[in-house]
Amino acid sequence: MASTSLFPSASRKELVKEYVGKSLHEVPCPAVVLDISKLKKNCAAMLETVESLQCGWRAHIKTHKTTELTRLQVGDGTGPVNIVVSTIVEAENIVPLLLEYKNKGRAVNVLYSFPLTSSAVDRLSRVSIALGPNGLSVMIDHPSQLSSVAAIHAKTSIAPLIFIKIDMGGHRAGVIPGTDICSQLIASVISLANRDACILHGLYSHAGHSYSSNSQTVALDYLRQEFEALLITSGEVHSAAGTVFPLTLSVGATPTSSAIRNLLLPSTSSEGSDEISALKATMRAIRDVGCEIEIHAGVYPMLDMQQLATHALPEEILSWSSVAITVLAEITSLYPSRGAAGSPEALITAGSLALGREPCKAYSGWGIVSPWNRDSFALPNTGPEGYSGVKMTRNSPLVKKSVSGLTTHASPEPDMAGI
Repeated sequence: MASTSLFPSASRKELVKEYVGKSLHEVPCPAVVLDISKLKKNCAAMLETVESLQCGWRAHIKTHKTTELTRLQVGDGTGPVNIVVSTIVEAENIVPLLLEYKNKGRAVNVLYSFPLTSSAVDRLSRVSIALGPNGLSVMIDHPSQLSSVAAIHAKTSIAPLIFIKIDMGGHRAGVIPGTDICSQLIASVISLANRDACILHGLYSHAGHSYSSNSQTVALDYLRQEFEALLITSGEVHSAAGTVFPLTLSVGATPTSSAIRNLLLPSTSSEGSDEISALKATMRAIRDVGCEIEIHAGVYPMLDMQQLATHALPEEILSWSSVAITVLAEITSLYPSRGAAGSPEALITAGSLALGREPCKAYSGWGIVSPWNRDSFALPNTGPEGYSGVKMTRNSPLVKKSVSGLTTHASPEPDMAGI
């Protein structure tokens, strides 16, 4: 049974009735406020980048988990609609949208990006049946998981596509290229594919550690390392299979996926020029061996302090004005002299679930207080590492705004202090 039947979400009609037309002052806190105009701009920039570089594209939807933002991520074209999810319920909820695109003639595929477990077989089988052949991809990083792949095939008579997860330094999931377990996994997947129980579609990496980037140079090099790891492993796959066949090499995290846009920018500075040349050479090598390049990312539509701190793109492109997300919280209490150096400390209605699990490398706090629609304030002109917030008074003028759509619209700026 799908979890959506046990824990149903509110319908669109109910959400529109509850929120549209209300002032942000009337929205229950904590709340996430999204700027639709910025979301559209960020999504369009990514689609233009991958199209210009002739790369495939796979949109990760785990950050927002909404149909509306997924539409922006995949665009209105006629090309494939490839999605990444982190939980099965995300896959189940996005099936109706994928079927809508499929009925319009677009190829659709959803990748469940957690290494496959036996408990996932039944629900993923239903997703596979709903989407049809080539509709479901699964992630594998150990030979023991292939029994679950075979079980999906047995239940559906549809061979799921397989991505082998490669650990290129993040050390969360994946096999390390060149190791015995990597060779065993490749051989096992090829054996299962030869029995028509799966399709070895490609190799996948996620450079989560690229979030520590602090310049275009560093982000570009992380991206090259991703490509290099998958290129090396593709050679082992072709050797084990005894033949060369197309593999999709899927790379990305928002810092590295954003950094690839540097390849399209005019060469107005020397920063990253060597890394750009090295990256271009690696991408050519991938295509020379018959492999296809796919980019994936998920945070880039919203962005946040963390992403600004990576400096993966020039400041005129990746800046405070690009950030589309704000957390709205209430101040419940003020404690004089309890903060650093005797400053006041405030208690707010937002904790780690609202603000994030990990602090930004360039800023040790959990959020930066920002002014909303106060005439005397402008966006910062420095990076997160050099910004310490602003002083605000209760007398600062506010501009009223209302929620103008199902996704909260806060353009050009929302209407109260945010975190």
